[in-house]
Amino acid sequence: MMSFTFVKLMSFSRQLLQILFVILAFSPNQVHADEDDDPLEPINRIIFEFNEIVDDNILEPVAKGYKYVTPDPIEKGVSNFFSNLGEVNTIANDILQLKFQQAGQDSLRFLINSTIGVFGLFDVATPMGLSKNKEDFGQTLGFWGIPDGPYLVLPFLGPSSFRDVPGTIVDYEMSPVEQLHHEERQVLRIIDIVDTRAKLLRATKILDTAAKDKYIFIRESYLQKRESLIRDGENEEEFEIDVYGVE
Repeated sequence: MMSFTFVKLMSFSRQLLQILFVILAFSPNQVHADEDDDPLEPINRIIFEFNEIVDDNILEPVAKGYKYVTPDPIEKGVSNFFSNLGEVNTIANDILQLKFQQAGQDSLRFLINSTIGVFGLFDVATPMGLSKNKEDFGQTLGFWGIPDGPYLVLPFLGPSSFRDVPGTIVDYEMSPVEQLHHEERQVLRIIDIVDTRAKLLRATKILDTAAKDKYIFIRESYLQKRESLIRDGENEEEFEIDVYGVE
């Protein structure tokens, strides 16, 4: 039953992203909101509260159970596995951003971890000096001058922007997981979601007690972190709490 619920949520989220992409593509207001990054705040807050309810009642309890029954080495291996799969998207976006040297390094990292690291379960590339990079299609659009537009909160998916919505769709379709059979794909997606949420348990606990306005804190952290990623760390500010795992 839980598996069926996750599958339906993922299917709905994917369809929602595609619908939003079409709406935003033809929207007359698809410009950079220099004076106000969050003109949709009233709607965003409603969706944010909905996501909080879903998280409190489904995702967080499942993540806590997963963390409780899963030994740390296995949990680390699962995280490494999905991180390694993400290298495929990173390499593609390296190339699209003309970062050919970085693409070579990330390709070597992926090759080493996929072989010596046993399908990515062990990260042996980082100790060898091949640090992890994170590039996605939203960053690629930013690299080529596409403005970010207003801030958005998506049902189930959380923080985004007018630019990152199509970026999310492209990254989703480019993922190696999408090339698998339906059943295998859904199982891996569910494990990835639970593993990601489990990694954020401590950060969420700190956020719940430290942030006066959780919505604003997450919004500002997300927007500044995305800007830093697009600028490759220039003018980067340190955030103690990376709530949504934006690497």
